[in-house]
Amino acid sequence: MFNGCLNGFGFLILMLPFLIFCICCVLVASEQISGQSSFLVKSGRSPLQTLQENDQLEQSAVQATLQGRRELLEETCHSHTRKRRVLSPEDLRHLIVDDKHKLLYCYVPKVACTNWKRVLMVLTGDGRYREPLAIPANEAHVAGNLRSLSEYSTAEINKRLRTYLKFVFVREPFERLVSAYRNKFTRSYNTAFHKRYGTKIIRRHRADPQAEALEKGNDVSFEEFVYYLVDPQTQREEPFNEHWERVHSLCHPCLIHYDVVGKYETLEQDSRYILKLAGAEGEVKFPVMSKSTRTTGDMAAKFFDNISPFYQKKLFNLYRMDFLLFNYSVPAYLKLR
Repeated sequence: MFNGCLNGFGFLILMLPFLIFCICCVLVASEQISGQSSFLVKSGRSPLQTLQENDQLEQSAVQATLQGRRELLEETCHSHTRKRRVLSPEDLRHLIVDDKHKLLYCYVPKVACTNWKRVLMVLTGDGRYREPLAIPANEAHVAGNLRSLSEYSTAEINKRLRTYLKFVFVREPFERLVSAYRNKFTRSYNTAFHKRYGTKIIRRHRADPQAEALEKGNDVSFEEFVYYLVDPQTQREEPFNEHWERVHSLCHPCLIHYDVVGKYETLEQDSRYILKLAGAEGEVKFPVMSKSTRTTGDMAAKFFDNISPFYQKKLFNLYRMDFLLFNYSVPAYLKLR
């Protein structure tokens, strides 16, 4: 009987490696079942590495669309850029850094940049912010709440440009332009813009202006705004304000290789995809926007009714590179011939 017990114990010793192997298999299987997002976090992959690996796999419709945009941007840059130059710190002012999630975001005014800044304040705020829409819009634009890439040393800049996921959101150029005009020149609360730009526009481009208009600058017409934009003297004096500056001049897409080019027209799905790449979809959700006040193509068309074909063509030539780089068609309402 004692010998029988010994034999049984010896059998257990012999089987021990097999039992340990089985337990390990169960643990691995349960880890795989626990979900892809937790695997991404534990694997230590950066958003850029995740994007590059996703490009090698069978792509979803969103991935294929984003890759197509990236490839078209590179081809257009190659065709239309004669010589490359070195980036300066001034070129990097619009690039916001999230070191925690390894993200670089180039913000473009009038392309949901307030909400993207709010999201990044949640992601980089170490718990200070939890809900993007609870952050006042003016606070999202306060210098110092988010770090710009221009604040880093040259070595740190190069490292982030090489290893972080770089993304930008763009919009149909004339819809963005009309949106900027409506916001800055037709809203009574934007007195700073009226004083800074409105008075100058009226003084230069209105025949026989009234004294009140010259003082307040609060009734600039869209036609006068267009005259101001295409006037060569405007850009000789100073760069365009960021709200109507061209995207290629703000974000330099032919000098900086953007990994994701999101579009205002597909804002929600593109934003979700970026947050998923960053492993941050559980931390924050991109705010759903109200469509009631959004500037549409039909609305933009009405603003161009009073613009002569001559000035339409001059304005289109001014924003032509944004149309080309980001694959926007010439608006049907333009009379360019």
